[in-house]
Amino acid sequence: MSGANRTTPPKAGPLRDFAFPTVVRSRLDTGLAVDVVPIHHLPVATAFLVIPAGEDTLSEERAGIAVLAGDALEGGTRRRSGVELAEALETIGADLDVGTGWNATTVSLSCLADRLDEALGLLGEMVLEPAFPEAEVARTRGQHLARIQQRSMDPGALASDRAAREIYAPGEPYGRPLLGSLESVADMGRDSLIGFAESYYRPEGGGLVVAGDVDPDEVRALAAGIFGGWEGAPPVRSSPKGVARSLERRIVVVDRPGSVQSELRMGHPGAPRNVPRYESLVVATAVLGGTFSSRLNLNLREKHGFTYGVRSRIAYRRGPGPFSVVTAVDTAVTARAVQEAVGEMERYVRDGPTKEEVASARDYLAGIFPLRLETTGQVAARVAELRVYDLPDDTWAGHRERIRAVTRRAATEAAREHIRPGELAITVVGDAAAVVPELEGLDLGPVEVHTP
Repeated sequence: MSGANRTTPPKAGPLRDFAFPTVVRSRLDTGLAVDVVPIHHLPVATAFLVIPAGEDTLSEERAGIAVLAGDALEGGTRRRSGVELAEALETIGADLDVGTGWNATTVSLSCLADRLDEALGLLGEMVLEPAFPEAEVARTRGQHLARIQQRSMDPGALASDRAAREIYAPGEPYGRPLLGSLESVADMGRDSLIGFAESYYRPEGGGLVVAGDVDPDEVRALAAGIFGGWEGAPPVRSSPKGVARSLERRIVVVDRPGSVQSELRMGHPGAPRNVPRYESLVVATAVLGGTFSSRLNLNLREKHGFTYGVRSRIAYRRGPGPFSVVTAVDTAVTARAVQEAVGEMERYVRDGPTKEEVASARDYLAGIFPLRLETTGQVAARVAELRVYDLPDDTWAGHRERIRAVTRRAATEAAREHIRPGELAITVVGDAAAVVPELEGLDLGPVEVHTP
């Protein structure tokens, strides 16, 4: 191999064929959707139970209760204590996890396929018969309060939370932290969580997804046996409107005297997950700030050396989640970094991506898509997203080909519609005395200074 040419990287080969696994769909009489994905190469199974109980339907006064209830679920059922529940899961080798976001609560488990009946029975017991023991609720609530306090002291978390507040109008759910506030969480007790679960832990609008070495008919029969008596619908939910706090660009500085670096967040309300021409927007945002070779990273990191990395993204939710640019820079270059980031976005929206940039982003996104579907858990999570966001059944089956079909024109149109540099809320967490004079000199909009 002494004659091998190592001066240039090898050319990429053609994309391999890929087909999203077949999903067998059905629905119980109670309204619970049951989606089964047979994958037989390993004797394992993963189940996701999607419950329409997220944070985005709650008032400011109840903010954080969906997350707290989800985290407290593992504290025990009417039949078993939390320790007994954990031991029962461990005995059959099942891993269980509860995650609550803006749009839903998802209870997931993985186990050997021949133990699915036992594992799913324990999952059902936990969701249908939660006990919320007072001691466990108090412990979980204490952990949440500590996390909320910790976020207020961490510059990066503080910047993200403040940026959301500056992006969205007062009263918009996405403008507050997912965990809620010290005031809203402090008084949540067992009765609060029981009331929330009785109202929101309902099957209609939710779904059970099982992927792995399973038979669809057997899974449906198993689901009917466990969840067949589970009835009702949660309170009517409407997706947040995503109203902006302001349509004018402005800069908000959160003062942390003596900071040696600034946390930067720039954003505005973005797009919901069910946005038309979703794939065109995915490609457009990848070119701007979604990959290492993105416009923003090549500018702020590679050209100017302002940061170790910068990224931009849209946080897709049922309502318009935030479009945001995230980075951290030295205090001395804060204003220059803001100027370059805003200028790069303005040029990108004005001129659009090049054909080469679109082709590169398409190939990257199409290439990594199958890599994110290598396990039963990854497949089940993708199918569960269809229920969370009310997406068409063929969303993932055609996703890769729609990505590959995105043109420069389509990406440009998506960027111009959904990336609006003139409406950016620019949040800077850093030393106000050091950064404000230069930020004011940029003439990008009014500059306000606040304490944390």
